[in-house]
Amino acid sequence: MSRRTEVLDAAIALLGTGGVRAVTHRAVDAGAGLPAGATSNLFRTRDALLGAVVERFAEREKAAWDDLAARDTPGSPAELAAVMATVALAAVGPHRTLTLARYVILVEAAHHPALRAPLLAAGRRVDAWFTTWLRVAGSTDAERDAPILMNAYSGLILHELANPDPYFDPAGRLTPLVEALLGGTDGP
Repeated sequence: MSRRTEVLDAAIALLGTGGVRAVTHRAVDAGAGLPAGATSNLFRTRDALLGAVVERFAEREKAAWDDLAARDTPGSPAELAAVMATVALAAVGPHRTLTLARYVILVEAAHHPALRAPLLAAGRRVDAWFTTWLRVAGSTDAERDAPILMNAYSGLILHELANPDPYFDPAGRLTPLVEALLGGTDGP
């Protein structure tokens, strides 16, 4: 793992556990187990560091989706809903800190416009591969369906992060929506 990756992963951990105020160059150095000044040598400003964090968490989230897609490529609405539910459970479970970091940076972008461009670029990449998945799963209007499903998914995750439910069942909420948009398990 490169020093840059170590620094960015430490910053993500800080974002996800302590919020944006926890991310300082010194705290990232300590979190990565690096000497003082290592983060500053790579990212002179906090905005530069946070912008690079956006790219890194997008890489990590896409890698998680790609790993899942290699095992379970959804070929129907029911399969897409099942994959989305699996990813949702991982997002609020083992990937909780990464997911929290993403939401923290999204809110931070409202106050720091410099973060918007990298967030939009990362979002466009996510949109592209999710739209492809929708087409494979049977969507006849993936450009319409993608934002509907992604926004519902994001809201579902956000609520679960803020108010954890021990009986969280994303499939129970995602399946009816996916099947309504894509036409059920028999296609549109």
